Amino acid sequence: MPFADEFNPDGVVVVSYQESWARQGADLISELRALVPDAIAFEHIGSTSIPGMAAKPCLDLMIIVDDLDASSAEQNLSRAGYRRRPEPWNNSESADGREWPKMVFAPPIDGRNCNIHVRPADAGTTRRALLFRDYLIANPDKVALWSDFKRAVAAAQPDLAGYGQIKSPAWTLLMECAERWAAESHS
Repeated sequence: MPFADEFNPDGVVVVSYQESWARQGADLISELRALVPDAIAFEHIGSTSIPGMAAKPCLDLMIIVDDLDASSAEQNLSRAGYRRRPEPWNNSESADGREWPKMVFAPPIDGRNCNIHVRPADAGTTRRALLFRDYLIANPDKVALWSDFKRAVAAAQPDLAGYGQIKSPAWTLLMECAERWAAESHS
């Protein structure tokens, strides 16, 4: 759930794609590189990374590390004012039939609205976050459909938890399509 300073009385708001998201993502990644020098990679993920995709105006960035426990990410991000999200779903997630650890950080107070996901390189969820982005970039016809779906869900269920619950089964189906696309594209 959001921290108090992130509360939006209007609930979930999905907006049209903003060209500025790519630049904002690149700028934040530059800041994160300085904060987490032991990371393997930094990626702009989620809907704001996909040209033409409607999204909540919150950038999702991913820091990929060798070992979640040994990484400097938690200490350095916290020192810079990022706040670790405590909810269970922000500390582990399922993929490939198992649970994978992760950390998610909210921005510093008054910082750019973002979620910083820290995931191990070998996690199935790391691969799936990249697959979601790459599949939709490669299939722009699906971008409009997913955008329309998200707008409809936000209008019907502006509560963040409810929005996520409704979107989850459709995301699972979308990812099945993405997995087939990946298998066909890389075979």
